[in-house]
Amino acid sequence: MKTIFHPSNERGHANHGWLNAKHSFSFASYHDPNKVHFGMLRVLNDDIVAPGSGFGMHPHDNMEIITIPLKGTLEHRDSMGNIGTIQPNEIQAMSAGSGLMHSEYNHSKTEEINLLQIWVFPKLRNIEPRYEQKIFPESDKLDHFKTIVAPVKDEHIMWINQDAYFSLGKFTKDQAVEYTIQHKGNGAYIFVIEGEASIGTQKLEKRDAMGIWETDSVNLDIKQGTEVLIIEVPMN
Repeated sequence: MKTIFHPSNERGHANHGWLNAKHSFSFASYHDPNKVHFGMLRVLNDDIVAPGSGFGMHPHDNMEIITIPLKGTLEHRDSMGNIGTIQPNEIQAMSAGSGLMHSEYNHSKTEEINLLQIWVFPKLRNIEPRYEQKIFPESDKLDHFKTIVAPVKDEHIMWINQDAYFSLGKFTKDQAVEYTIQHKGNGAYIFVIEGEASIGTQKLEKRDAMGIWETDSVNLDIKQGTEVLIIEVPMN
């Protein structure tokens, strides 16, 4: 088993006033040659967007983009004609494929929004662009890991154009949990959204992350009140 630890306080940081962003991997003006990607995981941005502000219409292609709101409501528009909002306990998945334009704004004029935006390299390039959003009730992820994104077409899971799996768990008590790698050869990037967990002797606190590969499973000791996101991706 191989591991890499990414503490929260070593993430890239950019404060544009309307946007306060933390970057787990090299992004925009932040570049760390040791943090370009983790396997097929290219971007994990932790964004706080001011009321009424956001990202204007801009292009993407050949990237799988997953958006997870943690607080507030995000307004989405794209060149495929999709217009809507997403909020906590909803997930947005978009295949940029052969190319699209989209915008993302804080829907509120008074409250900031906090969201995670995650980019994964696609398995197949130049596919037809696709947009999807789905509600995952909090009860679905209590005290276990619920798979929310997977390379399967199922009404209960968000589809992704990659052999990747996203799982969320929110834990109401101290417990030991085993996460089993779902696709042989994949690695797992474990990101603590809130709370505290340990993997072996390594403690992870809020927004810390740990990448693990060349293993079939990961054992976590999780503290009460902790929320964890696991992003499982091919390593090459």
